[in-house]
This record gives sequence, structure tokens and C-alpha cells, in this order.
Amino acid sequence: MSRQGIMRWRWVLAAALLLATGLAYSFWPEAVDVDTGAVTRGPMQVGITDDGVTRVRELYVVSAPVTGYLSRIEWDAGDEIVANTTVIARMSGVPSTPLDMRSRAELGDALAAARASERGVAASLELARADLERAEQLASRGFLAKAQLEAARATARSAEADLQRARAEVGRVQAALTEPAAGTLPAGGSIAVRSPQSGVVLRRLSESEGVVAMGTPLVEIGDPQKIEVVIDLLSRDAARVQAGDAVEITRWGGPIPLTGTVRRVEPFGRLKVSALGIEEQRVDVIVDFRPDAASRISALGHGYQVEGTVILWESVRALRVPVGALFRGADGVWSVFVEDHGRARQRAVRIGHINDRFGEVLDGLDVSETVILNPGAMVENGVRIRPR
Repeated sequence: MSRQGIMRWRWVLAAALLLATGLAYSFWPEAVDVDTGAVTRGPMQVGITDDGVTRVRELYVVSAPVTGYLSRIEWDAGDEIVANTTVIARMSGVPSTPLDMRSRAELGDALAAARASERGVAASLELARADLERAEQLASRGFLAKAQLEAARATARSAEADLQRARAEVGRVQAALTEPAAGTLPAGGSIAVRSPQSGVVLRRLSESEGVVAMGTPLVEIGDPQKIEVVIDLLSRDAARVQAGDAVEITRWGGPIPLTGTVRRVEPFGRLKVSALGIEEQRVDVIVDFRPDAASRISALGHGYQVEGTVILWESVRALRVPVGALFRGADGVWSVFVEDHGRARQRAVRIGHINDRFGEVLDGLDVSETVILNPGAMVENGVRIRPR
């Protein structure tokens, strides 16, 4: 072959090589951009979080001891009350109801009838006494039997009793017609309402004066320095909580969480409808603040909203993997994608406790290994990856 033929074939081969290289580059799979995280050791907690509310541990409701007219309660929320000393309010008798024209007319007729009856009974009594006097004179001379004398005496006593009843009826109707002067109460004095327990007025339940029934709540009294937290948990979550479990109180208004301890899980569940209209069985978990939180709870009061997390498990040096890296493999086993020299390698792992941030690694990963977070459909075993 001549030199010119060789040069011509060389250029053809070079062009074919460039074309093959371009095609290979165009069809070569690109690296997938991924987010990555690291396997670390550190503190980890698993708990149940739900809304809670503070309340005074010993809340006293002072009620009306009798039915009567209550004076205005002048004490405001936050005022101190001394047990059995501070007068919260005073109660008097209930004032009479004013009479309308019809009632007054009816009572007037009843009074006239009662007085007429009184006069008739008085006349009968006068006649009975005269008959008794004659009967005694005849009996003294032996002209009247003893039985007839006793009958005359009984008639006189019966007439006296009838007169007393008639006079009482006249007095009753007269009393009904007597109205109290405007702004005054019937005689009889008043009684003072006091609290059996010292504390602070938390709320006035009845402020204005007026007639109240016996047992009507008047004020709530308690010590705002002695408060507890009530966390409202689903019954299936409350079944996992025990007395003595640690609690972390957050979203209470301060930057540092407050600490507490579960004192009691109430044995009674109640039905509650959620904001989405779902019926749920709820259980109250009572939490006491720990001594290290006592200096910071002064800003809290009765009925403040908080968020409580009951800690079911915790470790100070747990081997942790970000929860976003975990997924279930085809066989249902927990798996992750590990970064291995620019490629994704699927690896099965054994996971213990899980919270909203981490999963506890029991086997399958080592500290400082890099895992892919939230792998998409393009991430497969062996595919090239490029961390963002």
C-alpha cells in the first residue's frame, strides 16, 4: 500500500475512534446527586411527645355554705388568702319578692277572710267558755254527770286551739303583705365566707352580688408555686409509661427544657374527639417537676400550655444513623445505601430504637461511614453518586 493510502486510512480510523468515544461518553451514565450523612456516636433518646397543661397540685374551690344573698367579691386573681381569717365575701338572707297588683289584691282578700274566721272562732270560744261555766256550777251541786262536764271542757279547749290557728293565719297573711324597704334585707345578720386553706386567688367564679344557691363555686384558691403537669396521651402510648420515667418539658416559654418525673398514670381513659373528628381514648399522665427546675417554674401558673416528652429509653453513646437513610429492603429488612468510592452500595443493617432523628445501629455500620439520605428511585446498588 502506498504512503498516501496509509495516511488516508489513518484519518478514517481516527475519525471512527472519535465518533466511538463521543457515543460512549453520551451514553455513559451520569453520577446521581445525593445528600449524605454520617454514622456517629452520641446521646439518643426515645420518648412519647404530646401536649400538656400545668395545674396547681392542691386546688381548693370555695363554695357558698348556704343559699342566700352574696355580697360582691372584691378579691382579684393573685391576692393572698389566709386560711380561716380572710373574709372572701358575706352572705345574708334572701330578700322578699315584691308583690304585683294581682298578688296584693289576692292577699288582701285572704287577710279579710282570715280576720272574719278569727272573729267567728272567737265567738265560738266565748260561747264554749259560758257553757263550761254553767256545767261546772251544775256539776258542783250534783245535777250534771261527770262525762258531760268533761265534754264541755274539751269543747272549750278545742275552741281555744281554733282561735290560735285563726290568729296565726291572720299573722301569716299580714307578713306576706309586708314588703321590705328598697335596698334592705330582712333582719337576721350575715355570715362570713372564709377559705379553709391559705393560698392565692386563682380565679373568681362568681364576681357580682346576688342570690346564689348553696354549693355555688365562688373562688378557686391554690399555691402557684406548687404546680404539676398533666400530659394528655393516647391510651396505647400511656400503657408504655411507668411511674418514675423521666420527662422533658419544652415549649413552656423558656429556652432551656424543664425536667420532671412521672408520678402517676391515671387508670381511667376518657373519650376525646380530635380536631380532625377522630375519636381517641386519652389518659392523663401526672408529672412532678424535679428540684433543678424549681427556680424556673415561677413564670408558670395554673392552666399554662406546655409540651411534654416522656423518655422511655436513652443512651449517652449510642451508634446512630440518620433516620432519613433507613428504608426497608425487598425482604423487609432495614437497609441503607453506603458511599463506597463514589458508588452506592446497599447494605442490610440491624436497628434497635428509633426516634424522629436517628436510628440506633446494632449491627451493619461503623462510626464515620457515609450514608445516603432520602435515596430516590435513581439510586440503586452500584450506581455512581456525587454528594451535593
